[in-house]
Amino acid sequence: MSDTAVLPQGAGYGVVIGIGLFFSAFMIGITALQTRYTAFSPKDSEEFSTASRSVKPGLIASGIVSAWTWAATLLQSSAVAYKFGISGPWWYGAGATVQILLFAMLAAKLKFNAPFAHTWLEIVGVRWGKFAHLVFMFFGFATNIIVSSMLILGGSATVTDLTGMNTIAACFLIPIGVAIYVVVGGMRSTLLCDYTHTAILFIIILTFTFTVYATSPKIGSPTKMHELLSAMSVSAPIEGNAHGSYLTMRSKNGIIFGVINIIGNFATVFQDQAYWQRAIASRPATTVKAYLLGGLAWFAIPFTFATTLGLAAAALRGDPDMKVLSPADVSAGLPAAAAAAALLGKGGAAAILILLFLAVTSACSAELIASSSLLTYDVYVRYINPTANEAQVLRMGHYMVAFWAIVCGIAGTIFFYIGVSMGWLYTFMGVILGSGVAPIALCITWSKANKWGCIGGSILGFFAGLIAWLVTTAKLNDGVINVVTSGGDYEMLAGNLASILVGAVVAVVTSLIWPDNYDWEATRNFNLPKSPSVADSTSSEKESISEKKTGVVTKAASVTDSFDAAEQESELDPVKLKKAFRFASWSSIGLFVILILLIPLPLFGSAHVYDVKDLTAWVSVGIAWTFCSSFAVVIYPLYESRMALGQIMKGIVKDIFANGSGKYVAPKKSSTA
Repeated sequence: MSDTAVLPQGAGYGVVIGIGLFFSAFMIGITALQTRYTAFSPKDSEEFSTASRSVKPGLIASGIVSAWTWAATLLQSSAVAYKFGISGPWWYGAGATVQILLFAMLAAKLKFNAPFAHTWLEIVGVRWGKFAHLVFMFFGFATNIIVSSMLILGGSATVTDLTGMNTIAACFLIPIGVAIYVVVGGMRSTLLCDYTHTAILFIIILTFTFTVYATSPKIGSPTKMHELLSAMSVSAPIEGNAHGSYLTMRSKNGIIFGVINIIGNFATVFQDQAYWQRAIASRPATTVKAYLLGGLAWFAIPFTFATTLGLAAAALRGDPDMKVLSPADVSAGLPAAAAAAALLGKGGAAAILILLFLAVTSACSAELIASSSLLTYDVYVRYINPTANEAQVLRMGHYMVAFWAIVCGIAGTIFFYIGVSMGWLYTFMGVILGSGVAPIALCITWSKANKWGCIGGSILGFFAGLIAWLVTTAKLNDGVINVVTSGGDYEMLAGNLASILVGAVVAVVTSLIWPDNYDWEATRNFNLPKSPSVADSTSSEKESISEKKTGVVTKAASVTDSFDAAEQESELDPVKLKKAFRFASWSSIGLFVILILLIPLPLFGSAHVYDVKDLTAWVSVGIAWTFCSSFAVVIYPLYESRMALGQIMKGIVKDIFANGSGKYVAPKKSSTA
């Protein structure tokens, strides 16, 4: 328990339990409205796990932003700004944005090569069989455990630091509260929750930004920030930075972190079902748009937040209101919380607590539904009950959400007791997960990918990463291997590079020497829906029974993400999907070059130290990008869903003034002789 907590312990429990239950009740209410006034009900297993594959791009983009905004996004980005200066926010933001942008290519190929899959592991199993499925299942669940643990560790550490709340209680209460609304509403409920969390997230981030750079008596302007950071560059210079300055992109440790960040996040994006699930839930015609929009919008969050609170934490060192941070505190991601409390007192601490809680719970909801899908379709249906009916699949999906909430709490508790922090896990994840990146991408996208080469590459890369990490740790620390010594920059860099490179080289080389010639027929036909005539007949029978029971016969076409068979067939047209893939390829690779090569590397090479005008421009770009992002993932989803929202409001009004007449009933299909 923290002895220097800014807020009372009750505030921690109030946020974790109170706000958690509020959002659970709110999302349950939204789900009830969806069920009554739209064509979609979470009582259907496809709707529960894939949102009927019908979600529009704005909401998917908002979901991507929310799922990718971990505790680490806010805490670790600020910690690297505190440690490395202005290069830290750039390398964190750009180094974790490019994976989402490049994932747009995989999303396009997913819709082309396996349009009816529930999980990425299903595709591996259909293409390469049981052994490959089991091997890559390890990487899938390892990814979800590490991501879930980072969320819980970061969230619980900050809650404890700010309020003194018991860490173990936070580890369990956070995911359990989220599980309530995920069980009730499924994937669509998760996306709607993501949207509300994202909206609040941007409001709080902009509040902190304008406080630090416009109104705070401690800083209040880019000029004052420059003055304070310049003073810190003299009194506490950063080793490896040009002139020891906080105001330069020439940071040796910063660029090392950038490489680790890029590799590790490739592992967690390409192997995390949460991102595949959003691609699966999206409409085929707009999948690429959603991922490009979501990736670009997300960049603003870590970049602007860390440039604000991470630099503020460094600038305010020595201020009487600023907590003295130990290396362990920095590794736990506490600079942002310390700066918020120093700038705004209890109000700042409360805001950062709410901000972090929303980030953790929204990302946690993504992990819960993602892990539930893997456990349901890739364990239960594939190996335990292949003939499971609709009700059994749905029930298992509910059970697995609750199960994974408990797993999150247990994993967070274990890592807490063995002394592993969120920052350590963040840099370590690429060591054991990186080897699977290239093989998985090749499995989904390349017909010539060699089965055994990809399996062998993932296994060899896994062991190569561990060996390189441990050997480098031993060599650089006189044979001492523990949590502290193994978490160094060079140690983690060696493990990350060995893992991803060995996995990629083995998979690509073997595929070039012994290419497969896969035709994708099995994956494209996997989970193929029943013919429209059968589906329509079944639907009509259900409607007839419903009418007899309720007496309600009013028919109304749904505009809520409507997606009928004709639209589906049109959007799955191979010519259109190939065009989408080409657009995704050129766009994502171009943005990768800009964000990772053209902007940061020349600045690194020049060793330029920013003056006041440079810093002002840097901060202004972050603020402008944040506003653009908020419009893209907060305003745009409302605009694209305006007709659906209007339909729901009409249904509510009809229910109020003509009892029972507002309920949505699907229109009958006109029959032809």
